[in-house]
Amino acid sequence: MTTEPKTTSPHAGAGPASSPDRWLRRPKPRPGARTTLVCFPHAGGTASFFAPWARLVPLDVELIAVQYPGRQDRFAERPMGTMTELADAVTAVLRAGLPPGRELLFFGHSMGAALAWEIALRLEAGPGPAPRHVFASGRQGPRRQHTGTLHLLPEDLFVDEITEMGGTDPQLLDDPDMREIVLPPIRADYRLIETYRPDLTARLRCPIGVFTGDEDPEMGPEDVEAWREATTGAFTAQVLPGDHFYLVDQAEPIVSAMFGTRTG
Repeated sequence: MTTEPKTTSPHAGAGPASSPDRWLRRPKPRPGARTTLVCFPHAGGTASFFAPWARLVPLDVELIAVQYPGRQDRFAERPMGTMTELADAVTAVLRAGLPPGRELLFFGHSMGAALAWEIALRLEAGPGPAPRHVFASGRQGPRRQHTGTLHLLPEDLFVDEITEMGGTDPQLLDDPDMREIVLPPIRADYRLIETYRPDLTARLRCPIGVFTGDEDPEMGPEDVEAWREATTGAFTAQVLPGDHFYLVDQAEPIVSAMFGTRTG
């Protein structure tokens, strides 16, 4: 788990902002599903990023995507400031909001991969469901985590950097009114992941599967291999065509790899 200090947040306790309905999006509800796939977006990402995947998963799987504070229908809420704060909050929401008795899988991309690992550690250590498998995408393993300073850049330079990386609609950043809404949570996410300090002694018990794009400038073989040390369970890795946001075009191969050939 993280080694950073905890912070006090109005989202961490009871109340409307901590209810599962505020956090969890079900693009295609499947009450009779046997498996829940929980997806964690990238820095600046939204739950809607994973909505198309709901048509790809097997019919006995319900996809749930996490909606972080400060974006889309939660734009009026303060983004969370540290990995500890966000992971603690989402862990509590999942314990309260997931249907009981289902098999549980996690998929996280970029910042979402680190968040998925942190939450899985918390669930394995406490009450409630724990994931059977964690899939990490486009993110270095914890031992390769490094600090960053993008979140400290002046606005125009920060916008240039995140536009080049992709993952955010450029039209939102070009419109001054929309930029004022979307930029603060994006910067907050970058601050969160660039100041994140994982506990390098922590290990999951469940398997970890890693996906990455073959042209991702942020990922090398050693970054992928570092995930092997983040679990005592099995480890697999798969490289697919594309850059850091390879998964936009590679959703079907990713889903097929997670569930074999069972797709909906």
